[in-house]
Amino acid sequence: MASVPHAGLEVPPEAQPYCVLDHDAIVKDGDEQAREIYAIEDEVELFVTSDVARAVVDLNRPPDDRRVDGVVKTHTCWMVPVYDPFLPDDVAERLLARYHAPYHRRLSELAGQVPVGVDLHTMAARAPPVAPVPGKARPGVCLSDASGTIPEEWMLRLVEAFDASFPDVSVQVNEPFQGGYIIRHHGTEMPWVQVELSRAPFCSVKEKRRRVLEALTHWCEAIGVT
Repeated sequence: MASVPHAGLEVPPEAQPYCVLDHDAIVKDGDEQAREIYAIEDEVELFVTSDVARAVVDLNRPPDDRRVDGVVKTHTCWMVPVYDPFLPDDVAERLLARYHAPYHRRLSELAGQVPVGVDLHTMAARAPPVAPVPGKARPGVCLSDASGTIPEEWMLRLVEAFDASFPDVSVQVNEPFQGGYIIRHHGTEMPWVQVELSRAPFCSVKEKRRRVLEALTHWCEAIGVT
């Protein structure tokens, strides 16, 4: 199962009277290139995504995470204000009920129908202002299992597969990301892993898609879940 939670760019009607982000800011806060790189609906058994912008409802945050860059944000990851005025509490709760909860309900409904889930993301080549170390260079690929959402042997094989398909960039485990809410929450239902691919232009978007598919295919073959 593939999950692509941050490819959306839509501001839901409930948030439109308050949201002050322009299109470019919405794009920059989301997973740029994700819609093209992870257009793999026909390559996987199950595929779940959303049209809602990450800046409005972050599907990879717990529903009670009300930090600056939490589930309903005050600022984007680039520290640009999202709302003016900020959302009333009832509107924020309505956003969670209409967009956050259904995404996770769907993942739970599909749990167990396939052997493993892969939560797919892209990341800025350097950490944005909201990160612990702003401006820090990031690897080409970050693979995350929150220290246990997939078997250790599966992670070793996944690293080998991405190393082979991305020989020109660094592949790191749980650095800079250890895994978000999706793999942590749904990892109790079935094995899940998070993949973060750098948006650095080390190859074309089309080539990134090809390499990701190649790596995931070889990984599934290696762990016997084809």
